[in-house]
Amino acid sequence: METLLKWLAATALATKIRDSLLLFPLLESTHVLGLALVFGTILVIDLRLLGAASSHRPFQRVASDIFKWTWAAFALTAATGSLMFITNAPVYYHNFYFRTKMVLLVLAGLNMLVFELTAGRTIHGWGDTRSAPAVGKAVAVASLALWIAIIFTGRMIGFTTTRAAEVKPPPTTNFDDFLK
Repeated sequence: METLLKWLAATALATKIRDSLLLFPLLESTHVLGLALVFGTILVIDLRLLGAASSHRPFQRVASDIFKWTWAAFALTAATGSLMFITNAPVYYHNFYFRTKMVLLVLAGLNMLVFELTAGRTIHGWGDTRSAPAVGKAVAVASLALWIAIIFTGRMIGFTTTRAAEVKPPPTTNFDDFLK
């Protein structure tokens, strides 16, 4: 795995992004904007499931209007995140917050699968009502908690990996050198 991570970080693309004054900040900004759109659209869906927003509209209508934006924003966010990852792959891979974020993303996907296999299969019975059945509400609460945690752990990655590969021990000072 270390060989693959080092190879990723040594690719021409990773080097170009890492060495550019503008590319990494542009990727990071685009990543944040994409994540804001992902979270914002998921928030609308989850609030609809809880009966707190758009409750006058059928769930299927809300979902069909929003999910195309969610998936497009998720693709953008995944692409920009991958490009940022390759710039310092060995450090990111071993970072606790990065690994936690990846686990949380998998859990968010599983949570969505739970919805599809439970409340999602019975939308015709509750889709026009104010809120989803209990399992739909539970999935919505879990979704909100997971996505908030994803945002926080993602932010922590930036605070705990900045130039981590370039950290060098402080120079040692010999008092005798001052006397020369």
